[in-house]
Amino acid sequence: MTDEMLRAPAEVKYAEELDWLESVDDGPKPFSWRLSPRMVRLFVLGSEPSDGLDREIPQKWFGDRSFVERGIVTLASDRGLLLIGDPGTGKSWLAELLSAAISRNSTLVVQGTAGTTEDHIKYSWNVSMVIAKGQSRDSMIPSPIMTAMERGVIGRFEELTRSTSDVQDALISILSEKYVSIPELDDDNIVFAQPGFSIIATANSRDRGVNDLSSALKRRFNFVRIPVVTNKRSEAEIVRFRTTELLRRHRIELEVPPTLLDILLQSFADLRSAAASATSDDQKLESALSTAEQIGVLEDAILHSRFFGDDTLRAATLASSLVGSLARRNPEDLAILNKFWHGVVEPRSKSDAEGPWPEFLEGGRQALAQLS
Repeated sequence: MTDEMLRAPAEVKYAEELDWLESVDDGPKPFSWRLSPRMVRLFVLGSEPSDGLDREIPQKWFGDRSFVERGIVTLASDRGLLLIGDPGTGKSWLAELLSAAISRNSTLVVQGTAGTTEDHIKYSWNVSMVIAKGQSRDSMIPSPIMTAMERGVIGRFEELTRSTSDVQDALISILSEKYVSIPELDDDNIVFAQPGFSIIATANSRDRGVNDLSSALKRRFNFVRIPVVTNKRSEAEIVRFRTTELLRRHRIELEVPPTLLDILLQSFADLRSAAASATSDDQKLESALSTAEQIGVLEDAILHSRFFGDDTLRAATLASSLVGSLARRNPEDLAILNKFWHGVVEPRSKSDAEGPWPEFLEGGRQALAQLS
């Protein structure tokens, strides 16, 4: 079934694993949860020998254990969970994994934008059915959030701070009252949330307006701030995990040399250091330089090697992909990358003349010349 999907949701991708965990789970489960809190944590963070399981459960989200535990505890209460962090820190992936483990459904999602309305989090109407038979529960189209309320499962709200104040106000009512009234109907005009219902929302800390959430809405969420991964070992694990998934999805047999992965990680670490010491936004790349950005650079290089190369990932291709992915503003980003290539990459290539750095240096130079 997963082969027929461009991207299978977590509950489909890991269905066999979730079935097995459910079969051996003897822990207490809140409300309608499919797994106990302990097993939810184990599904997300992976198993250890001390867990005493008959099989290994791989780690799927890489981050501080306390973040996951706080999120699980929040969802076991009557409060919503708000995951905040820079773009590419894995907020949405963590929300998907938690929803899959708790409810076996991570697809009840509302995407917050300036165009999101109350209808998107409450309900709308099937116009043709209303004309034919009038307004009724049959002619009503419940939102993903209302569906989650009726089923007693987790609903998700992506990019909460990008939605307007009236949408946020409507969410306050849902989180506090735990029901939605339907004034257009005379009978059966209230939808009550069933036990187990909660909301996981995400917000980018870089978005303007992230601090404009009303105090009333903030009180109904527990905040978990997800930092950018800066530990080189943890970041390498994330990139390897995602790259393995990428190769499997595209059915590509291609080796990622450890030396090239080290170059990628080191380059991002150096660029972050430069951004941290910059005195103005014009001296910083527009990119958030997140782990997700690294995965995107590597994916681009792998696919280029597969379709336009000889199925061998080379340092020059990786450099070209890095420049192409990070050079978004002209001339600001190009100037920053040029400075980085001359001041950081060039010295490294001189000290590692027999390694892949010289080829990485030349590949980046050519890519920058083409964009200039």
